[in-house]
Amino acid sequence: MLKNIAYLKSGNEKQRKVYNMIDQLHIMKDLQSYSPTLCGTIPLGIDTASSDLDIIMEVHHLQDFVETVYDYYGYYSDFRIKKKTIRGKPVVKANFTYGEFEFELFGQAQAVTDQYAYLHMVIEKYLLDENPLWKNKIIALKEKGLKTEQAFCDMLGLTGDPYKALIDYGRGRQII
Repeated sequence: MLKNIAYLKSGNEKQRKVYNMIDQLHIMKDLQSYSPTLCGTIPLGIDTASSDLDIIMEVHHLQDFVETVYDYYGYYSDFRIKKKTIRGKPVVKANFTYGEFEFELFGQAQAVTDQYAYLHMVIEKYLLDENPLWKNKIIALKEKGLKTEQAFCDMLGLTGDPYKALIDYGRGRQII
């Protein structure tokens, strides 16, 4: 379900809008060679008004990716792109606004299914399926300013780096 955005067509109102925006932009088709995958809070229905659309990709030639993304989306409002290093790996992040949504395109030389954003989403979906009453509690924590991973860690009583702690929890429980 999480790798194909078709499920958004029958989701809540925001998810349906997101599907239409992504479809209008042709992101999944135009960037298909990078295995684009929508991650984050919107697919899980735990988004807030400020949630953006995170699309992660497997990118082995970062400069080619920069040029491709710029060619397709460089003229959209608030477009910006940067290269940086996260957990010792070079990445590219591009942001822009289309319609009412901010998009973040994220590329790194790692399979999408091994990237933290995807793994977090799998763990969070599992936890929400296991604990449906958490949904509103997670949203409330996010509206108080917590990042999604920190909100889940708070619910689980996990301490330390929330990005790593959630991964360790998911591996320990054999969710991922």
